[in-house]
Amino acid sequence: MVNSFQNIAVTSFPEFVESEFKPIEKKYLNVIIIHVFIFFFISIFGVFIVDYTKIIDISAILLDVYFSILIIFALIFLMQFLGFKKRKYVVREKDISYKSGLVFKKTTTVPFNRIQHLEIDQGPISRFFDLAVLSVFTAGNSSDDLKINGLKKEEAEKIKEFISNQIDG
Repeated sequence: MVNSFQNIAVTSFPEFVESEFKPIEKKYLNVIIIHVFIFFFISIFGVFIVDYTKIIDISAILLDVYFSILIIFALIFLMQFLGFKKRKYVVREKDISYKSGLVFKKTTTVPFNRIQHLEIDQGPISRFFDLAVLSVFTAGNSSDDLKINGLKKEEAEKIKEFISNQIDG
């Protein structure tokens, strides 16, 4: 039996050029904070409704439940706040990359020749701050392969147009 696999020397790989990643818009931190507070208030309101309607008798542990929600809220807020500065992106000549994560760091790079389509979305809170989400979809995957939250809408449109021209050209 013939071995059809060959060893490849790491030195023969193309050199990785570290590009200057751009941070997402600082206004996106406001969007994150608003989302966290909405989650917090819905959680508190839900516990209040359960206690008020007596669907479940939680009176013995009511303070523990509220305190737990407060601790979870503080942890989520802290992780989002500290992780915000780690969210960066770069558009190069042939690909787009996004990195994020405070504890679990992740870098996603999508070459332009694999991109099927691009989308720009704005939720109601992001729209208020004139921010958008750029989603990049590749072949063979039903979900977005790369999603960059917190871009100025104008910047997201420029990136989409640039990538579309690279793909079509």
